Amino acid sequence: MSATVYETEMKYEAPPGTTVPPLDSLPSVAGTAGPQEQLLEAEYYDTDDMRLMRDGVTLRRRRGGSDPGWHLKLPAGGSTRREIQLPLGRGRQVPARLAGLVRGYTRGEALRPVARISTRRQVVTLIDNAGTSLAEIAADDVSAQTLGEETMISQWAEVEVELTGGRPRLLKAADAQLRRDGLQPSARAAKLERALGWSAPGDSRPAANGRSGRRHAGPASAGDVVLAYLREHAARLKSLDPLVRADEPDAVHQMRVTTRRLRSTLQSFGKIIPRSGTAEMLTELKWLGGVLGEARDAEVLASRLAHNLRTIPAELVLGPAEARVQGHFAPIQAAARANVLTALDSARYFALRDALDELLADPPLSAGADRPAGRVLPAAARRTYRRTRRRIRHAGRTPPGRDQESAYHEARKAAKRARYAGEAVSPALGQDARRFTKQMKKIQSVLGDHQDAVVARGVDRELGIGAHLAGENAFTFGLLYEREDQRAARLRAKAQRTWKRAPQPQFGRWSS
Repeated sequence: MSATVYETEMKYEAPPGTTVPPLDSLPSVAGTAGPQEQLLEAEYYDTDDMRLMRDGVTLRRRRGGSDPGWHLKLPAGGSTRREIQLPLGRGRQVPARLAGLVRGYTRGEALRPVARISTRRQVVTLIDNAGTSLAEIAADDVSAQTLGEETMISQWAEVEVELTGGRPRLLKAADAQLRRDGLQPSARAAKLERALGWSAPGDSRPAANGRSGRRHAGPASAGDVVLAYLREHAARLKSLDPLVRADEPDAVHQMRVTTRRLRSTLQSFGKIIPRSGTAEMLTELKWLGGVLGEARDAEVLASRLAHNLRTIPAELVLGPAEARVQGHFAPIQAAARANVLTALDSARYFALRDALDELLADPPLSAGADRPAGRVLPAAARRTYRRTRRRIRHAGRTPPGRDQESAYHEARKAAKRARYAGEAVSPALGQDARRFTKQMKKIQSVLGDHQDAVVARGVDRELGIGAHLAGENAFTFGLLYEREDQRAARLRAKAQRTWKRAPQPQFGRWSS
C-alpha cells in the first residue's frame, strides 16, 4: 500500500553539535513539543551515473523515525517535493512500482545502492493554540558512506524546517530568523548530494559550445529567449513523466500540452534553431503527442457524454443509454492507457528524451540567434498570426459541412501555435506580447470548444447506430447529436466574432 505526501522544507548548514534553534516566537506559533530524538538509517539508490540525483530525485530505503519505508521524492516546484512512500518490506531490491515510476529518469539503467547515511536527529514541533502541528524543526548530525568503487566517508550537521500544517509564510519567517541567527541555506537539496560532494550546477553553467546560457551582456538574444522556453518545458516534460505513470489526475493532459508546446516552439522559431536540425525531433514529438492525445481524448469524451446525459430530462433518456456510453469508452480508455505506458517504456521515447537533452546542451543555433530578441522574435510571432488569420478567413468562406469544420480545426491549430509563440517571447518582449498571447488563447479556446462539439457529435451518431442495431431506442443519442450540432454552429459564429473584435497586434512596438 503506497502513500503520497507533499513536503515543503528548507535546509541549512550548521556547525557540529548544533541544537534545535528556538523558533517558538514565530507568527501563529503558540508553543512547542519535544525535543524528540530519532535515529535514522537510510540507503540511497541511483544509477551508476547518478541520473536521479542530477534531476533532483531521491530514492531511499530508511529505517527508524516516524515513517520507515521506501521513499521516492520528486520535485514539485520551489521548496516542495512530492513523496511516494511504500512499506519497508524484507528485501533491499527497489520495489517494482518505484522503479517503474522513475524509468523516465533512469531510461533503463539499473538502480543500485550508492550511499548509506546515518542521522541522529533532534526534532521540535511548532504548534498553534489548538495543539495542531505547524512545522517541525530538526537538528541533524549526519554520517555518510558512499558505496561505489571509491568509498568516501563524511560527517556534517544541518538544520531542517519542514511545514506540517502551517502556511508558507511561517517558513518564510523561520528562514529570516535562522539567517539572523547565522545559519545559511544549504546549497544542496538532499543529504545524498552532500555525501557525494555534488552541487547542482548554476543556470549560467556553459554547455560544450558555450551556448547554454547568456552569451553577452545587455538585452537578451533571440536564442536566449527561445532556449529558455524550451528548457522550461523540457524540464516540465521530465517532471510529468512519473505522474503519468502513476495515473495522477490531469497528468496525461499536461504532458500532452507540454509536448505540443515543445513541438510548436521548434516549428515557430525555425530561423533561430534551424528546422534542418530538428526535423526528426518534430516527428517524434508529434508521435508522443498523438499517443497522449488518444488517452486524453477518450477521457474527455467519456466525461462529456456522461455529463450531457445527466442534463437531459429523465423522461427523454430512453433505453440503456448510460450503460452504452460506459461500455463504449471503458475498453477504449483501457487500451489508450496501456498504449501510453508502452510508449513511455519504449526505446523510441527514451531516444526522444536523449535527443531533447542533447539539443538543449548543445543547441544548433543560427547566426541570427545572437541578435537582440526585440529585433528578431516579433517577426516570428507575426508569421504565426498571419497563418492564423488566413485559416480563419478560409474557414469563414468555406461552405457549411465537413470541409468547413476541418477548416476551423486547422485554424485552431494555427491559433495554438501563435499562442505558444507569444508565450515564448513574452518574458523578453513585454506587455504587447502578453496581450497577443491572451488574444490567441481566447480564439484557440473557442475553436477548441468547436472541435470538441464536432467530435462528440460523431460519437453520438456512432452510439446511436449501435443502439439501433442492438434493438434499443436510439432517440436519446439523436437528441445528443442535435445538441452538439447546434453547439458547433454557435461556436463557429462566435469564433468569427471573437476574431473580428480582437485588435490587430502592433508587432512593430514589440521591439521598442
